[in-house]
Amino acid sequence: MENVTHEEQQESIKAFQSTIRKSENALVNMTQKRNNTTLLQKRLQALYIGLALLEKVWNQKSHPYMEEDIAEARLVLMGLFPSLENMYDKSKEGSPQKTLLERRIKAFRLAVQAMDDFIQ
Repeated sequence: MENVTHEEQQESIKAFQSTIRKSENALVNMTQKRNNTTLLQKRLQALYIGLALLEKVWNQKSHPYMEEDIAEARLVLMGLFPSLENMYDKSKEGSPQKTLLERRIKAFRLAVQAMDDFIQ
């Protein structure tokens, strides 16, 4: 995994925590409206795993995830890059949204790297 500053580590963890919180809230709302939540649940699981892998690498925290769960989470996170990058390209330069997306993309890339290292 690439060398990452402590500040970048903290930003990445916060980006995952924020995305998880937003996804959990969306899941509650979708469940109340009886909408299909399968995709969101799959993404949320991938976010949990991504965060756990980063915390393992940087903070030596353990996690309960099996290699197959990590491999599936990796594919889910990889599948999010095109839409994140599209939103990033469309966001206004210097805007808070652009900064948030930049941090989120970096955090997801670092998590994918951690997953790659774990799977190999």
